[in-house]
Amino acid sequence: MPQMDSLPAFSPPQGALPTLEKLGTTAPENVDALKVASTWLSSFEKHLSSVDVEGVLSLFVQATYSSLTADNDPSALSFYWRDILAFTWDIRTFEGTAVVRQFLTDRLEQTKASNLQLKLGPDGKAFVIYQQLYPDLAWVQLMFTFETDVGLASGIVRLVPTPGNATGDIEWKAHSVFTNLEDLKGFPEKLGLLRKAEPQHGRWVEERERERLFLDKDPTVLVIGGGQSGLEIAARLKFLELPTLIVEKNNRIGDNWRNRYEALCLHDLVWYDHMPYIPFPSTWPVYTPAKKFANWMESYADVLELNVWTSSKVSNAKQDPDTQLWHVTVQKEDGTERLFKVKHLIFAIGYKGGKPNMPKYPGMDEFKGQIIHSTQHNKATDHLGKKIFVIGSGASAHDISVDYVNHGIDVTMFQRSPTFVMTVKNGSRLFFGSLYSENGLPTDVADRIFASYAMGFNIGMVNRLLKYVAHEDKDILDGLRSRGFKMDEGLKGAGPLLNVWLTGGGFYLDVGGSQYIIDGKIKLKNDALIESFTETGIKFDDGSEMEADVVVCATGLGNVIEGVREICGNVVAEGCTLSGITKEGEPRGIWRELPFKGLWYMMGNLGYCRFHSKHLALQIKAIEENVIGERYSLQE
Repeated sequence: MPQMDSLPAFSPPQGALPTLEKLGTTAPENVDALKVASTWLSSFEKHLSSVDVEGVLSLFVQATYSSLTADNDPSALSFYWRDILAFTWDIRTFEGTAVVRQFLTDRLEQTKASNLQLKLGPDGKAFVIYQQLYPDLAWVQLMFTFETDVGLASGIVRLVPTPGNATGDIEWKAHSVFTNLEDLKGFPEKLGLLRKAEPQHGRWVEERERERLFLDKDPTVLVIGGGQSGLEIAARLKFLELPTLIVEKNNRIGDNWRNRYEALCLHDLVWYDHMPYIPFPSTWPVYTPAKKFANWMESYADVLELNVWTSSKVSNAKQDPDTQLWHVTVQKEDGTERLFKVKHLIFAIGYKGGKPNMPKYPGMDEFKGQIIHSTQHNKATDHLGKKIFVIGSGASAHDISVDYVNHGIDVTMFQRSPTFVMTVKNGSRLFFGSLYSENGLPTDVADRIFASYAMGFNIGMVNRLLKYVAHEDKDILDGLRSRGFKMDEGLKGAGPLLNVWLTGGGFYLDVGGSQYIIDGKIKLKNDALIESFTETGIKFDDGSEMEADVVVCATGLGNVIEGVREICGNVVAEGCTLSGITKEGEPRGIWRELPFKGLWYMMGNLGYCRFHSKHLALQIKAIEENVIGERYSLQE
């Protein structure tokens, strides 16, 4: 969730936010945040331990708001409880008093939440703060730890001021609650004092290779894909003592980044991109070149001693109906095969399975030039002296077009639909603020605060915040409009927040490409649709034509389920849903078990993978140790 330092004070839309006007009060003065937090948490623990559902509800704002992604009433008051595994063994968001009442009725007794304590930082001070982010929006934010029947957990609550019983009194009530399973009792990660302590005189190389080859036994978990998703879940599983094998089709770990176009650079900040157990050094650049990151990934796998088979491919995987084991056939580089029987199979093959989404137009087969997808593009110098036509207006389209311009190559960008644009410079500063920055919070704390905003709450916050970003980006946005570049505010005015999960595109986080369009260095075509290809170029539905030698389709990736279908077959693929978000605002299918026992899907950017890889690993460990509870899943 976005954090802000100081922002200009103009009135943004209300959205689903707990504004002071909705609460019927004003911003309090001289707030003793620690006292407010301690008092509320004590009452919360009392009602939880006595399984008093109505007592718990009395500590929350009363709300009937229940439209996470639909159009909503800006005067409605919302309440959210987001849980990751602690109460539900799933990833759920409950919104509104009635929905939360049912959730607590169903789960409170069996969860046995106890021993609630304010979370302390390294300095011994509690993570409690009074925040007034806007003149009409204020809360006390507290972090706490607690125990469940089988786990150690944490939580974050935002308390908002409401009118008390007496005139002028303030009663602090929760507007949002986030609960998160951190560890399993009795099964900690093997870190710090629990690391391997025995010396290995002269045996390490031989034993390490024997372990990697799984000569003595099959792994418990097999991971398909050695990108960041595969590496991070394998690392989490390793330190929970679950033998895991990564099967990577490329020759080297990191090739999924190393073999992309030369100009590719990560657009997220270094502070957001740290990987589990080994953060980037303080010398690391803010924006990581893709090939540099590829080398880091290879080193990461080596240093953490992850078991990886490169130049290998999973050809098929079938589940034995009697044993429930997955029979996985792996083809190695030398053509030999090995059959593994594993309890858990994790797909980590990237967003949309990494399969290119190629548009189809009449006449493409008659075009005498070259048509490639952006995933096949290598470097601009491959096309010196050519006329380039790039289909798409997202990150890849901009990066590739800029690279062509920088090498003196004529390039035209074809924009098919409006695009949300936000500069990384201003957007990152305003969105991440004190969370992910040089002097920000510890990464694990920042991750939990970031995750604590339920989707509906986040939509309201982002919708408001984007007005400030647009104010800071005014010169860039005005320049793009003057060139005819079509823009929108993203789905529900939330920029990339919903687009990421619902469409996978439609936005550009600007790292410089917009100025090339403004300056006319990247030519723009968006006043007509493509009708067909000709032998020498493209014909549009307004009758105009454009010559081209090379067409680059920066048109995203295809259906994520196709990667599963290719390996597991139609029955499994049709039984899994891996796209979009639920009515609760949670991504479908990923980070938890799919409808087939022992089948999982891990994906996300570096921040999502760092945080949610722990959740997936904890679920598998809980299953293997027979301590997992009944899942409380959404029925759609």
